[in-house]
Amino acid sequence: MFPASQLFPSRRPRPATPAPSRPVNRSPELSSDTPAVTAVSPHLPPQSRGQAGGADRPTGLISLNDAPPAAAEATFISMCGSRRWALRMAAHRPYPDVDSLLAAADEAGYDLAPADLTEALAAEAAATAPLPPRGGLAAHTALRAAHAAYEARFGHVFVVALDGFHPDELLDQVLVGIRARLGNDPDEERATAADQLRKVTRGRLTRLAHG
Repeated sequence: MFPASQLFPSRRPRPATPAPSRPVNRSPELSSDTPAVTAVSPHLPPQSRGQAGGADRPTGLISLNDAPPAAAEATFISMCGSRRWALRMAAHRPYPDVDSLLAAADEAGYDLAPADLTEALAAEAAATAPLPPRGGLAAHTALRAAHAAYEARFGHVFVVALDGFHPDELLDQVLVGIRARLGNDPDEERATAADQLRKVTRGRLTRLAHG
């Protein structure tokens, strides 16, 4: 679900003020044969505030800043499967606020080398959560076929951020996204997958920081 040299294109322009994404949607109700996809849910948990000395910082961010290096690295690698990305994020602590954390994540994401991106996309194959079991048998059969065609063409899992969509719309959005992106050439799709991975990573970090 989630080819030769230099598949990863030169760095894409960085957005001036990236908007925070939402937490990752993990639905526990899926059958074992339902395709999985990395997705971002539209729901953000309420912000938790720290104690004295960190009144403007969520408790999750404080815990991340205070974690021992090895623990912080393990946490970051669960957000994005590139080890180099995770080491860089852990080394740049402390983050004064969530915006700084997300900006650093984007910066590190844009700087992923081709091998780092390959590593991160491979990790998504194990980390993705299946979509909510909505839609009929025909829709889910079409989704499985679309995933298989995508992986056969590009060699990695399909990654998409689904921020702002109602659960009933997710399956259709994934189908539309896969079919549209199957028309990309490998370099173009590599860049698109990297961009979607950055958005998904932002969602995971946002939920972690506000946890």
